[in-house]
Amino acid sequence: MLGEQKVWEDGGRGRGATWWWKMLRDKPPWPPKQDGHPVSLCLFSTDYYYEYTECDSAGSRWRVAIPHNLGTCSALPTPTRGTDCSFSCAAGEFLEMSAQQCTTCAAGSYSLGSGVRFDQWDTIPAGFTSLATYMDPGPSVEESQACNSSSWTPQGVYLESSRDECTVSLVYAVHLEQQGSVSFSYQYPDNNIFFEFYVQNEQCQEMAQTDDQKWIKLTTNGEWDTHTVNLKSGTNILYWRTTGILVGGKMVKPVLLRNIQIEGVAYTSECFPCRPGWFSSAPGSSSCQPCPRNTSSNKGAASCTPCPDTQYSHEGWSQCKERPPCSEKDYFQIHTACDSEGKTKVMYRWVEPRICEENVTGAVALPPTGEREACPPCNPGYYNTDDSTCFPCPPGTHSDGTSVCEECPAGTEPVLGYEYKWWNVLPSNMKTSCFNVGNSKCDDMNGWEVAGDHIRSGAGGSDNDYLILNLHVPGFKLPTSLAGMTGTEFGRITFVFETICSADCELYFMMDVNRKSTTVVESWEGSKERQSYTHIMTRNASVSYTWAFQRTNQAQDVRRYISDVVILYSVSVTNVQDGVASACRACALLSQSSQRPGSCIPCPAGFYIDRDTNRCQECPPNTYLSGHHTYGEDACLPCGPGSKSNKEHSRCYSDCSFSHTENNRTLTFDLSSLSTVASLTIGPSFTSKGTKYLHVFNVSLCGHQGTMAAVCTDNVTDLANKDMGSDSTQFVNSVDSFICQSTIIPADGRGFRMALASQSISLADTFLVPQPQVATGSCQRGRSAVMTIRCNPEKTDRGKLTVPSACPAGTCDGCTFHFLWESGSACPRCTQDDYHQIEGACKGGAQETLSVWNEPKLCIKGISLPAKSSAPCEAIALWLKVGVGGGAFLAVLLVSLTCYFWKKNKRLEYKYSRLVMSANKECELPVADSCALAEGEEPEDDVVYSHKPSLLGKLRAIANKREGDSSESVQLKSSQSERWVWG
Repeated sequence: MLGEQKVWEDGGRGRGATWWWKMLRDKPPWPPKQDGHPVSLCLFSTDYYYEYTECDSAGSRWRVAIPHNLGTCSALPTPTRGTDCSFSCAAGEFLEMSAQQCTTCAAGSYSLGSGVRFDQWDTIPAGFTSLATYMDPGPSVEESQACNSSSWTPQGVYLESSRDECTVSLVYAVHLEQQGSVSFSYQYPDNNIFFEFYVQNEQCQEMAQTDDQKWIKLTTNGEWDTHTVNLKSGTNILYWRTTGILVGGKMVKPVLLRNIQIEGVAYTSECFPCRPGWFSSAPGSSSCQPCPRNTSSNKGAASCTPCPDTQYSHEGWSQCKERPPCSEKDYFQIHTACDSEGKTKVMYRWVEPRICEENVTGAVALPPTGEREACPPCNPGYYNTDDSTCFPCPPGTHSDGTSVCEECPAGTEPVLGYEYKWWNVLPSNMKTSCFNVGNSKCDDMNGWEVAGDHIRSGAGGSDNDYLILNLHVPGFKLPTSLAGMTGTEFGRITFVFETICSADCELYFMMDVNRKSTTVVESWEGSKERQSYTHIMTRNASVSYTWAFQRTNQAQDVRRYISDVVILYSVSVTNVQDGVASACRACALLSQSSQRPGSCIPCPAGFYIDRDTNRCQECPPNTYLSGHHTYGEDACLPCGPGSKSNKEHSRCYSDCSFSHTENNRTLTFDLSSLSTVASLTIGPSFTSKGTKYLHVFNVSLCGHQGTMAAVCTDNVTDLANKDMGSDSTQFVNSVDSFICQSTIIPADGRGFRMALASQSISLADTFLVPQPQVATGSCQRGRSAVMTIRCNPEKTDRGKLTVPSACPAGTCDGCTFHFLWESGSACPRCTQDDYHQIEGACKGGAQETLSVWNEPKLCIKGISLPAKSSAPCEAIALWLKVGVGGGAFLAVLLVSLTCYFWKKNKRLEYKYSRLVMSANKECELPVADSCALAEGEEPEDDVVYSHKPSLLGKLRAIANKREGDSSESVQLKSSQSERWVWG
């Protein structure tokens, strides 16, 4: 235990050396009494211990004796002046307080001198405290109590953080007399946990730290990193704090801590015993060593004890275990190298170190060696020698692996790369290893084993081992015909794999660029059917690709899931700098007039190789050149409707303007106001335990010459203030895309001192435009984003970006994202078809014409409304005069025709009446003498006009009746005269 730390914590047990020094100086306890009663004298050194008082301004202190139990004895030794405050012992020594001299640690123990180390985690060591808090503002009682079970958990050789959403802090307080430091080894593989380390003083004020010191960097799965922070003299309270973000429901991987070492304590008053399974054989050790395999030791051991023959142990074990009977899980199958006859054997080997017993009841024996069988052919780009060894083809040649290497024909060049599909031996640029987080028992094992037509994961030492396969690529070299391209593809790796699992296995595919940091490209959990995966390299650099397979992430030293495997069938890498060629490809040639006719030359950006002439030809307008193929005009792929290609024909994009023809009308759109990057924040949302989070989307719709200007970055404080047009390479873990998404934890969401961004993903990296709406294409992982642009003249030019109300997170299935952008800029440009004219009345010889927009108005900008115009006019227009005259003429003509036909109708009526009367002989009337016609005489006019009496005639008839004349009269007309006939 630390001396000064003991003083700092001593108030509850003995009140501290300074308090005792003051008591002895001011009030000597003679005669010795406690609460008025006499107490015994402290006559033995076991009754008390020594401590130093606090240092005064001169840097001196006193050594004071303190009883182990307050009030049990008195007459303690007289305080004496202590060593100088800056005094410290060397590593392997401790300060013996009785003599105040540095003393060598005994065997079985160690000391850092002026430091302290914690590397044993069977329990949380004394002085450490694990605090679980729920720092959301105003949580319910149930939510607060849900974190009571969250804690840092000791796992023997390391300390494991909580996996839930609670904020869990590991706290340790230390008092330093001089400036020092703290360093610790850690694993931090999952950015769904926020991991920070900070220091406070004794007033709980946080020390000034940079972001690099506070926020811990991510590590690769299975690898340890070290973090060091300088400490000031005085009291330092150290905090390791984690908070899990379970957005999406995926289980997070915990943070692991081991080997915490603090430098700068004034002295160490005792040596630390070696933990069980470790030993220090010589006195004065500054560290302990793990016991070798098949040995064990207890705490504070100076040597290790061998295990009996029927038992075993791994390195660093504190006890031996009984050897189980051997089973199928304890051996594996391998293929031997091809011999001179081209034959190989299937052999079986025990998993080393072998822990099973072969000669007991129920044990399985090692299967016998199989028969010799034909070796698989060489991989493409290699040729077979007489001794059945595969060698790479010389430069400029190619082979499919079954034939000899041949020169590439004129006008072609070799296609360099790696293509591995036969696995009799591991290629020279591939390595395999085994790694375990807790111990090194599998360090000497092969993580993967070759098996003819595939390579598979090996047995490992335990189920939580990382089985690692690594492929190193020194760099990329584009073919000559592609060297002038400005596209972003330098090469691609494609592999076919399958996982067969019964537990929570996981396969990681990682890459390390220029040996700086390893990042996880993709991972797969559980069983996966045989499938292919491709990753494109966007810059030319040295890279190491790594496949890491773990059967389970639960810490255990047994092999229960030995049958859980990953199978890798083939691996292909294109454009490798020192690769081999399996085929040749056509290249562009120099002209016949050049000094070196027939030599391959690079085509300029956006040019393809013509099949007929083998010359470079530029791609047609609005087409883009595929990134790994330039032969033939079909290599130039057409851009979608509404999009165009950039100058280099490397990609298609929208220049923020397009036209659409519908019903013989052309609509022209100008989206330049929507070209700048737009942001949309959705939320807040809450996880199952109430963690508040936001989804932030950045959208780059058009313009920028096709550059994906939307940037989403992890671990940033304010996306709104970041310059989206700046170089994104300055940010760590950034995603460039047309549409990207980040999950934001607000500063007030969990008590953080800054907003945190995580889970940045790309939603759209290919631009497609179907008519009449704008949409982005799907990314390689199956996500897609559809952007609908809606005309709304009431909105501003920038408008408003929203998501569907049915899917408040922008997506309902996690695969397809939908966005709606309502904007005035989304309306078409105004044309003459969007307004009509209204003519006014003729007033004072003038007539006004007014132009008005069609309602509702669905256009912007374009042409303007014509100004109000005026034209001369007459009160009665000429056409009106002509119309009135023509109408009068037609009316007169109609009346005349009516009279004519009426008269003619009357004549016909009279003739008809005479015909009827002449046909009726029985009722023939006597012929009047006066009215008779001579024989042969024709009447001039034989029409009788029968008038209906007029009003005047009726009045006259009534007057006649009053005079006594009761006869009726009928008016008759003849061609001769008009008479009254009385009867």
